[in-house]
Amino acid sequence: MVPHVRLGTRGSALALAQAALVADALGAAEIVEVRGVRSPNGGGDKARFVRGIEDALLAGEVDLGVHSAKDIPSDLPDELRLVGVSVREDPADAYVGPAGSLDEVPEGTRVGTSSLRRRAQLLAIRPDLEVEDLRGNVDTRLGRLAAGELEAVVLAAAGLRRLDREQEIAFRFDAEAMTPAAGQGALALEARRGDESSAAAAAGISDTTALVELTAERAAIAELEASCQTPVGVRAELRDGRLRADAFVGLPDGSEWVRDTLEGNPADPASLGRELAERLRSAGARELLDRAEGM
Repeated sequence: MVPHVRLGTRGSALALAQAALVADALGAAEIVEVRGVRSPNGGGDKARFVRGIEDALLAGEVDLGVHSAKDIPSDLPDELRLVGVSVREDPADAYVGPAGSLDEVPEGTRVGTSSLRRRAQLLAIRPDLEVEDLRGNVDTRLGRLAAGELEAVVLAAAGLRRLDREQEIAFRFDAEAMTPAAGQGALALEARRGDESSAAAAAGISDTTALVELTAERAAIAELEASCQTPVGVRAELRDGRLRADAFVGLPDGSEWVRDTLEGNPADPASLGRELAERLRSAGARELLDRAEGM
């Protein structure tokens, strides 16, 4: 039995479900809902929620922060560090709507997503689609679909599975068609530097495969100087002793993009991520990101 640990999480249904998974794995943990987001830092809702949990860590109110790994910025506060990654859920993006594949989606279908990355890749494949901005939690987004405001939505398969709504998935995108966000499907645990007890508890439930994949993905994002709000996807997969990484960088309107795939040694996943990012840079990815930020 590990020492009692206080887990800090945001209060959405998905975040609480994710924290419950970590608590069950630890065997002795208290879930602490971080209600206030006190950090003045910008960067969008996801970054503010991450910073709010980090504030609670720094204040000693919680021992481990539980984050959707895709939401964590590349730069962490000096006083904090990532200390574990739980077993990864399906990292794919999922289509919810009346179709069995993207080819079956009718021309002009109104598809909702809050992600520039998903928007860019949808329009790169199907420029005829009407991609509309969609905010809110999973229930809110699916509610707008049920109300007929949209004809389809694209969400993370992991979130739908964790909320027991996997049955609503019409089909999943493969990584070559819709490269997921770096860290999608993974839960990362953050602790204060020097808190060896909490770090040891996190390490005890950390999954080696998920850690290798996340390390490669975050290295690529850091090298590209991208964020969770830019149209960038990176998916690393460790299988049969080999590590493969797919990446996408594009404009939000889908008019221009670059893709690349690279395989490497799983013993050094960060190097693979950096090399993949350098190849993307050579193909014009940084210029695309600069233009995307201007849009």
